[in-house]
Amino acid sequence: MLRIAMLGTRGVPAAYGGFETAIEEIGQRLAARGHEVTVYCRSADGSKPRHHLGMRLVHLPALRSKSLETLSHTALSAAHAVFHRRPDVSFVFNAANSPFLPLIRTRRAPVAVHVDGLEWKRGKWGTWGKRYYRLAEQLAVRWSDALISDAQGIADYYTLEFGIASELISYGTNIIREPARDKLAGLGLEAGRYHLVVARFEPENHVDVVVQGYAASHATLPLVVVGSAPYSAAYTDSIAAVAESDPRITMLGGVWDQDLLDQLYANAALYLHGHSVGGTNPSLLRAMGAGTAVAAYDVSFNREVLGEDGRFFSTVADVAERVHEVEAADEESRVLGHRLQGRAEQIYNWDVVTDGYEELARRLHRGYSTRGRRRGSRAASTWIDETAPRRENEDARS
Repeated sequence: MLRIAMLGTRGVPAAYGGFETAIEEIGQRLAARGHEVTVYCRSADGSKPRHHLGMRLVHLPALRSKSLETLSHTALSAAHAVFHRRPDVSFVFNAANSPFLPLIRTRRAPVAVHVDGLEWKRGKWGTWGKRYYRLAEQLAVRWSDALISDAQGIADYYTLEFGIASELISYGTNIIREPARDKLAGLGLEAGRYHLVVARFEPENHVDVVVQGYAASHATLPLVVVGSAPYSAAYTDSIAAVAESDPRITMLGGVWDQDLLDQLYANAALYLHGHSVGGTNPSLLRAMGAGTAVAAYDVSFNREVLGEDGRFFSTVADVAERVHEVEAADEESRVLGHRLQGRAEQIYNWDVVTDGYEELARRLHRGYSTRGRRRGSRAASTWIDETAPRRENEDARS
């Protein structure tokens, strides 16, 4: 039995994003296998349960600021982990938290960092934010005992940029074989008779390209848009303006009811996935697990996940074409969705993912470490940016 700490996220119960879902799924399985799992949490609604699915929860405050919320909470979490019941192994999520690795390791507790995606490419960060993320990557390489990448493209990036290998452990997803439909009627939706996009409204998620492409199409099925952006009012307004001009587009905002969200994924005719910088994206896996046909932004990460059964887009015109294809051949789309579900069940399995974390935890506890093998200096221009679209993008935002 190992004492395992998981920190750097909003914590559980999962109600926000991919990291939180991963911790919930992995943490409960590690706990069921006999490990003592502690998860550090931020409580948005004021509730502070002490346990969840076998995991011990520690609730600590955070500064409510785009740039400081995660860092302030992780700093307190790291201090708590050091001075209260030292963990045998810590998993830190997000390379941005790497400045706190020396604190976590002060009592010789090994730590692995899930580096996430290429955060410095996100449009919401200014010059200093991007520089910080670039520096944080270097510190993660220098100070962690192991790096975790969730996609081959991310692993390749760290190998080429820093000359260091990382543990390739992807996300998992749940398989929905007989989806419920009862909550769709309240939204005026019919199973199999709408298109769906689920994303935070950030430029690198290309929600604007999706809604503009759909608006330019002759689609007969409506488009349902789930998501919001607390820090990007101008970008959100540009998406809302397109939606307001087209009665076929429904903006739902954030959906926190996970049962409803499952129904939306599982009963869509097509899921449109615009994410481009985050490695293996949980939203994409969720659509695959639901057996839904997918059209994704054409970057290496999404091609790696979808394989031969995905459709892809880079431009406004591409989106319109993908929508037309699905509406003209719905049976073929259902077959592709079924194949994607089979791929998700085989490759993106939470039990297999948990095996990877457990095996790494045992190795770290026995003394395995990459710390000190590299100083975090970057190689000279070896990495090619595979997150750029494969075709020249139209001026979709003009």
